[in-house]
Amino acid sequence: MEQPVEATRAVLHVLPLVLDLGGTFVFAISGAVVAVRHRLDVFGVLVLAFAAGNAGGITRDLLIGAVPPAAIADLTYAGMSALAGLLTFFWYPVTNRLRRDVLWLDAVGLAFFAVAGAQKALLHGIDPVMAALLGMLTGIGGGMLRDVLVSGIPSVLRTDLYALAALAGASVVVSAHLLHLSPMAAALAGGGVCFALRFMAIRHGWHLPTARPAEAEAADAPQRGRHDEEN
Repeated sequence: MEQPVEATRAVLHVLPLVLDLGGTFVFAISGAVVAVRHRLDVFGVLVLAFAAGNAGGITRDLLIGAVPPAAIADLTYAGMSALAGLLTFFWYPVTNRLRRDVLWLDAVGLAFFAVAGAQKALLHGIDPVMAALLGMLTGIGGGMLRDVLVSGIPSVLRTDLYALAALAGASVVVSAHLLHLSPMAAALAGGGVCFALRFMAIRHGWHLPTARPAEAEAADAPQRGRHDEEN
């Protein structure tokens, strides 16, 4: 009986690392693509790649007390970020052809990080609700910093489903953990839910309600009046 338990613990230790590194590479590419599109130099590309690939994980590790953060203690994370940045910088036409829209890369990275963040939080004994929120934070942190560094509005604050997709995926992971399902099944289910929601949001324009200031309502009023008169 102890062997399956030990095997589960081993998977629970290794799987977040694999997903973390996968998410780091994918998000680093998305950061580098944004940097190239904004005509940054090679240093700027590498900075944006590292920020996009590691900001969420560093924030998560600091909050759960896993210090120093994995992205600082393990050079593999910096290496993955640098590799993604240099590949994008020198072969941008190829990278851009393979992934014309950075949002699709974002969706893959979001799924990786939401799952890895939730699983690592659970591994450190964090409450299930907070583990789901930390999974979401892991997913959105890098993209937020990437967008801020190029003076853009973070995707998480826009109308399309972003943080909600990460939270849904992380919640599936936490629920599977509470039901004592295997970590691999939890990762596949949580990552699938997160990616599917993000994919559908991008494809079909799904979004949350958006605040409309009074000025916008006033500007729309004459157009609505003319439309009513025509009908």
